[in-house]
Amino acid sequence: MSIAPTLELEHEHFAAGAPVVIGCDEVGRGAIAGVVAVGACAILPTCSPAPDGLRDSKLLSPTRRAALDPLVREWALAVAVGEAQPDEVDALGIVAALGIAARRALIELHGLGVDVGASTVLLDGSHDWLTPALTSPPRIHTRVKGDRDCASIAAASIVAKQHRDALMVADHERWPQYEWAGNKGYGSAAHLAAIEVHGPSPRHRLSWLRAPSLLDGLPADASV
Repeated sequence: MSIAPTLELEHEHFAAGAPVVIGCDEVGRGAIAGVVAVGACAILPTCSPAPDGLRDSKLLSPTRRAALDPLVREWALAVAVGEAQPDEVDALGIVAALGIAARRALIELHGLGVDVGASTVLLDGSHDWLTPALTSPPRIHTRVKGDRDCASIAAASIVAKQHRDALMVADHERWPQYEWAGNKGYGSAAHLAAIEVHGPSPRHRLSWLRAPSLLDGLPADASV
């Protein structure tokens, strides 16, 4: 069984003076269709223990993720999800698109009354892709495997995953041939075969379809 994330890192930053900690995580980075989404979960030093069963969204079944999403929203000070569209990924590249999506999430948190400028932001991974997207970035701390270890990042991953999956299911209704309700825009064999037959849709990342592995008919990252 996976180990539950804790609030240890968040409380370290609270002890150092952060009035708010915002965990951020991305979803859809490796997809060939649909948005890339970044979830943001803001918590206070006085927050209660994280919801039971909280884990990185990749470790949860769809049913469990759906059950946890409202619990995360009730637990957090505020949550938000920002998106970057497929044409933005094509024009700017995935790293810049992640920054754009996160900036939009932080703007939404600001609109909800969160003091983003005074916050400390926790990013999953080792690379700070957020700072270049912001004019006046707050304190940003990267954490390898943060989605596994840090409750605020795990919570952000669940909110982002639920949000993006709902978008892909809605897009499936318009373009059912790509089977997005199941593959969520990742490069499954059936998805790639549908592109061969029908061509790309307006929701595909065209620059990604030119990648050698896709042109050769090899599956891309099918992680959901």
